[in-house]
Amino acid sequence: MIGQIVVPIPSQEEQAAITSFLDHETAKIDVLVAAQEKLIALLKEKRQAVITHAVTKGLDPDVPMKDSGIEWLGEVPAHWEVRKLSSISTKITNGFVGPTRDILVDEGIRYLQSLHIKANRIQFDQPYYVREVWSNEHQKSVLREGDVLIVQTGDIGQVACVSEEFVGCNCHALIIVSPVQGVVAGDWISWVLTADYGFHTLLSIQTGALHPHLNCGNVKDIYVPVPPIMEQRVAVDWLLERVREFDELIVEAGRAIMLLKERRSALIAAAVTGKIDVRGLAGAH
Repeated sequence: MIGQIVVPIPSQEEQAAITSFLDHETAKIDVLVAAQEKLIALLKEKRQAVITHAVTKGLDPDVPMKDSGIEWLGEVPAHWEVRKLSSISTKITNGFVGPTRDILVDEGIRYLQSLHIKANRIQFDQPYYVREVWSNEHQKSVLREGDVLIVQTGDIGQVACVSEEFVGCNCHALIIVSPVQGVVAGDWISWVLTADYGFHTLLSIQTGALHPHLNCGNVKDIYVPVPPIMEQRVAVDWLLERVREFDELIVEAGRAIMLLKERRSALIAAAVTGKIDVRGLAGAH
C-alpha cells in the first residue's frame, strides 16, 4: 500500500538545501542532455543532406548540369537520365494483402512487414513467419536480391533494398519494385527514395487522410535520376560509408544522453536518501 511507504523527512533547512542542490546540478545535466539532443538532430539533418546531394547531384562537383524538369529534383548531372520507375523495373507489385491471423506460424519462411523497414534497411527484429507451402503458393510476393520494398500503409517514406540475407522471404502489404538489371541497382533506387526528393515525392502521392497508403499505379510514375550503372555503384558504396560514420556519431551521442540521465537519477536518489551531504554544497551555488 502506498500509504504504508516510509518516507525520510529531513529538517526544513536540509530539505531546502537538497532542493537547491538538485535544482542546480540537474539543470547542468539537462543543459548537457539538450546539447546532445541538438547534436543528434544536426547529424540527422546533415546525413539527409549528404544522401540527397549524392543521388541528385552526384559526387563530382565539376560535372556539367542540366534541368531535370521535375519538381523537387532540380538540376542533375547532364549525362544522367531521368526515367519513370516503371521504365526501369521488370515489375511493380504488392506483397500479400489480407488477414494474417491464419497464416502466421512460429517458424518457417520469414515474413516481412512495414515495421521491418527502417532507416533504409530491413531490420527483422520482430520475427514473423509463414509456412513454406503458403509462401510457394504466393510466389508474387517472394523477394529476390535487389528488389526494392516501399512501405505501402502507415509510415510512408520508409524504403529498403533486399540484400542477400533476405532473399526468399515473403512479405505483407509492401510495394515490391524489381529493377532492370544492368540499368539500375535496387540499392540506388532505395537511396533515391530515401533522399529528400524521394521522400517528399512519396508523401505527395499518398492517398487516404486517416490511413495514408500508396498505390502501385502512382508509384510507377515516380521519376528517378539514373546515372550509368558503375556510377550508381560507386555512389552507393560512398553513401554506405558516409552514413555509417553519421550513424556511429548519432549512437555515441545517444549513449551520452543515456549516461547523463542515469547520472541525473542517481544524483537525485543519493541526495534524497542522505547519501550525499548537501548542506555545505548548496550554499556554494
